[in-house]
Amino acid sequence: MAPASPLVNVSRYAALALGLTYGFVHRRSLEKSEGQKRIEREYQRKEDLIEQAKAAYAKKKLSEVVAPSGGIITAPEHPDFDLEKVVEQFEKSEN
Repeated sequence: MAPASPLVNVSRYAALALGLTYGFVHRRSLEKSEGQKRIEREYQRKEDLIEQAKAAYAKKKLSEVVAPSGGIITAPEHPDFDLEKVVEQFEKSEN
């Protein structure tokens, strides 16, 4: 087998170097985009946890506002608050 010409050898090594450089650059871009996606997923997970906590807190506060006996709302800041019903409930409980 005849030895390869210098032009063929230079072309081979240039292609090899170009391939290695492309692979390195492409891998770094993929790692960077994956890192960004991971950060976004973590942020979304935290937002979801915050929303769940807010919903649980609102549910808890609503259950505290509505009295279990008779369903009378005792919190004055609640839109359905009725002072007369609260007074009636307290009068009934005192008797």
